[in-house]
Amino acid sequence: MRNVFLALLLGGAAALGSAQAADGMAAHSRPADARVYIISPADGAHVGPTVTVRFGLSGMGVAPAGVMHANTGHHHLLVDVDTLPKAGVPIPNDAHHHHFGGGQTQTTLHLTPGTHTLQLELADAAHVPFDPPLVSKKITIHVK
Repeated sequence: MRNVFLALLLGGAAALGSAQAADGMAAHSRPADARVYIISPADGAHVGPTVTVRFGLSGMGVAPAGVMHANTGHHHLLVDVDTLPKAGVPIPNDAHHHHFGGGQTQTTLHLTPGTHTLQLELADAAHVPFDPPLVSKKITIHVK
């Protein structure tokens, strides 16, 4: 009976630290007050085809991909993405999902003329979004 109680206790403690996704991968929890945001450009800004995007984060720290420390992650910039990456699955690495696994806090984009959306998502050492997801407000920029 004591072993059953211990197993239940340990299982419950593990559940507090991460949530199990439907496909079996664990999504790490994050502080409730953590916030990720785009410092610049401003929402609605008119910019040239080369634009520097600066990332902000509070309530957590930045660590490179592959480095697992509590309450840390690294940035992913979502460009013209309508649907957030699936929970419990690593964020794709493609033309719309930019990875900053080196711990970078800014990037320079080369965008085509027109209207584009930008949004940040912080993910863990394995590029898996946190539970609940830690995403910025989506901003819109207009490229000349």
